[in-house]
Amino acid sequence: MKERKNKEELNEIEEKDLPKAEGLIIKATGGFYYVRSGETTFECRARGIFRKHDKSPLVGDKVTISVLPNEKGYIHAIHERKNSLVRPPLANLDQLVMVVSVAEPAPNILILDKLIAVAEQQNVEPVIVFTKCDLADPKQYSEIYRKAGFRVYEVCALEHEGTKEVFAMLKGKISAFCGNSGAGKSSLLNDIFPELSLSTAEISKKLGRGRHTTRHTELFELETGGWVADTPGFSAIEMERVGIIRKSELQYCFREFEPYLLKCKFTGCSHVSEKGCAVLEAVREDIVPESRHKSYCMMYEEAKQIKEWELDKENG
Repeated sequence: MKERKNKEELNEIEEKDLPKAEGLIIKATGGFYYVRSGETTFECRARGIFRKHDKSPLVGDKVTISVLPNEKGYIHAIHERKNSLVRPPLANLDQLVMVVSVAEPAPNILILDKLIAVAEQQNVEPVIVFTKCDLADPKQYSEIYRKAGFRVYEVCALEHEGTKEVFAMLKGKISAFCGNSGAGKSSLLNDIFPELSLSTAEISKKLGRGRHTTRHTELFELETGGWVADTPGFSAIEMERVGIIRKSELQYCFREFEPYLLKCKFTGCSHVSEKGCAVLEAVREDIVPESRHKSYCMMYEEAKQIKEWELDKENG
C-alpha cells in the first residue's frame, strides 16, 4: 500500500513537470480523447481523478492537458462548461441543428418540440432545418417555428438547394446536428463536408425509418471557423437522461410564451386550461402557434407524472 502511494505521488510530481497545453476535445472513442491544441491533435487519456469525482470528459470540453512525447498526453483539467448533454455526449454547444424531413418520414412535431425544450433549458440555441422539400411543401411547418422565433432553413440536399445558407449559419459556432433516421441528416452533412463521406442508410419501407449509421461523436472543423458534430438520431435520444424538465420550468422552455407569462389573471397559472390565461388568449388569437401549445400541454402532463424521488435523484 505504501509502495503504491509513493508511486502515485511520484507520478503526480512527474506530471507537474510536464509541459501543459489548452485545447478542445474533438473526438472520444475507446477511452481515448483527441484534443486539438493549435495545429496539433493529441491522443489523451483522462486522469483517474475524474472517475473519482464522477465526471467524464465530453466532446466539446475545453481542457488543459499534460503533454507527453509523440503527440500524446493526459487530460489534466476540464474547464467550466456552459452546458452539456448526456446523449448525445457533448459539451459547450452554441447551437443544436435539428434536421427534420417534411416527408418520408413525416415529421414528429411532439419530438421536435421536446428537443427544442431541452435545448432551451440547456441554453443551447435551437436551429431547425427542414429537408426533402422537393417531396412536400415545408411551409406548413416552417411558418410555425419562424413565428415562434426560431431560425428555420428549407433544403433539398440532393439538389444542393439551401445548403449554402446552412453552411453560413455554422460559422464560428460549435454546432451539433441531430435528426431522426432517414431525415437526410447524413446527406446534408455530406453536401456541406464532401470529404467526410458519411454513410447514408436506405429508408426501410416496412418500418418507415432509416437505420442509424453514426458510431461515435466527433467534431469536424470548418474552414471558415467553427465545429460541427454528427449525433445519434431522434429515436436514440433518451430524453429523461438529458435532464428532467419540471412542470414549473416548462413554460420557460417555450420562448413564444415569454411576453405573456406575467399577464395571466392568476399566479401559478399552468397555461393549460385556466380562465384568464394570457398564453391561452395568445393561442386563440393565433399569436402563439396552436401546435406548439398542444406539445406544451402534452409535456406538462408528462411532467406532472414525475415522482419526487426522480427529482431528488437529479438534484443528487
